[in-house]
Amino acid sequence: MTENVVVLGAGYAGAGAIKSLEDELDGETDVDITWVSETDYHLVLHESHRCIRDPSVQENIAIPVHEIKQPSTEFIQDEVVGIDTDAQEVDLADSDTVEYDYLLVGLGSQTAFFGIEGLEEYALTLKSLDDALDIHDKIQQAARDASTNDPAQVVIGGAGLSGIQTAGEVAEFRDEHNAPIDIHLVEGLDQVLPNSDPELQGALRKRLEAADVNIKCGEFIGEVDEETVYIGDEDELDYDVLVWTGGITGRDCMQDVDLDKDERNHRVHAEGNFQTEDEHVFAIGDSALIDQPGDQPAPPTAQAAWQAAEVAGENLARAARGQPLKTWTHKDKGTVVSVGEKAVAHDVVNMPIETFGGLPAKLLKKAIAARWINDVTSVGRAAKAWPDM
Repeated sequence: MTENVVVLGAGYAGAGAIKSLEDELDGETDVDITWVSETDYHLVLHESHRCIRDPSVQENIAIPVHEIKQPSTEFIQDEVVGIDTDAQEVDLADSDTVEYDYLLVGLGSQTAFFGIEGLEEYALTLKSLDDALDIHDKIQQAARDASTNDPAQVVIGGAGLSGIQTAGEVAEFRDEHNAPIDIHLVEGLDQVLPNSDPELQGALRKRLEAADVNIKCGEFIGEVDEETVYIGDEDELDYDVLVWTGGITGRDCMQDVDLDKDERNHRVHAEGNFQTEDEHVFAIGDSALIDQPGDQPAPPTAQAAWQAAEVAGENLARAARGQPLKTWTHKDKGTVVSVGEKAVAHDVVNMPIETFGGLPAKLLKKAIAARWINDVTSVGRAAKAWPDM
């Protein structure tokens, strides 16, 4: 009997799992693969901030699914609106229901606004290619409307990886175009890149300040209206462009799915083999809270999703064959963060220096992106993308 294996999402988790699943099956004819995604391309999301400065970068970081999947894998471009675990069906917005024997949920996340009044209404986000292009357009227009005496005010809420890299790209845009722009990076906790190593935090702050980014830490955004960000009890920042990168939550379509999940963020609980409480449903990436040794689940990072996808794809094939599943343990290989054309690397495996910048960090950041593109497509596409990373 033919087993139907369905993979949801074209992010790192989904694209990586498709490659792994196809490689593991290696042409077996008793398993049919269906891949479902809202977009007909895979976005190299950790490089999407590059489009804020230069929209042409999209050509190298938006990879068409036909370059990733094998011809035998069916692809459906549509939005997932629900999952019926009893009927083993995926409900789509515009297409017929998709039946599955085994399902991998890799739908990623969406931006969390934490109930902050006005934030969702007025802020731009950075969770897609369209988001990055929209930020570029809004900043470009704000700069055109500004003057040296009255510069455009760009406020970025959240100084995690996305916020820091967004600030760096806005600064590069400003400098390349000699645009009248002031940049403000606001973080509610006490340091940029909260909960990371102080040496890394210091190195990032140094480069942000060198890029003339005004950093404000220690007070949370409490309210937003169409012109002003209200911070803490007393501070206010007027803005022309507001970008919010301050948190993630699960996708809306997961709210009513009958699986054990965190009710605050709709992320599904999964074991180290990616299996949920339903043995026919697996979950990975930002959609999941994956059990790991210790008290904390796997981090919601591109690096973790990339690593997990290889094992998840293999486990889908094993499940379809009735074989034992493998357990995955995340191994942190270090952190590399870009600040415009510069970068900072920290705790990178096999590197003798704990924290470093300069050309080595920049080349490492480029190499990570190129390696991923090579893994899901080809060395030729990776080489083509290299200059834009």
